[in-house]
Amino acid sequence: MSRAVLSLGSNLGDRLGYLRLAVEGFSDVLVAASPVYETAPWGVTDQPDFLNAVLIVESPELDEWGWLRRGQELERMAERRREKRWGPRTLDVDVVAVDDVRSDHPDLLLPHPGTPSRATVLIPWLAIDPNAELPGHGRVADLLDALPADEIADVHLRPDLTLH
Repeated sequence: MSRAVLSLGSNLGDRLGYLRLAVEGFSDVLVAASPVYETAPWGVTDQPDFLNAVLIVESPELDEWGWLRRGQELERMAERRREKRWGPRTLDVDVVAVDDVRSDHPDLLLPHPGTPSRATVLIPWLAIDPNAELPGHGRVADLLDALPADEIADVHLRPDLTLH
């Protein structure tokens, strides 16, 4: 049995539709889906705003590589193009954490290295798991509390958008 935390993002085309595609793609293993949040782009900032969400999924058949492959298949279904690092995308599925697995493989870094400093992941994750912990980093609530207030303020709940 493995339990994974997945981060979803989309800022091209039917953003909500792409997030829903991911939710549907994981529906057989879905434990929880966060609300939808809208955020400014990170890294490369001259692109449209993102819709973000976090999923918690669980399966007896999948390990960390299985979660990665499944997310990549959904990105392919969304016709994601990897043309520019941190560039615009139809769908991004990041494997944030899988149980207590640690990986320094360049294709699958676990826990995902950007997580401790990304309110776009921490806020949706806490919305569905208030006691969440990021392996090797501690409580997600503490990580969020350590971020600058303006980064937290840039993550906007979109109660008008639902994933189901």
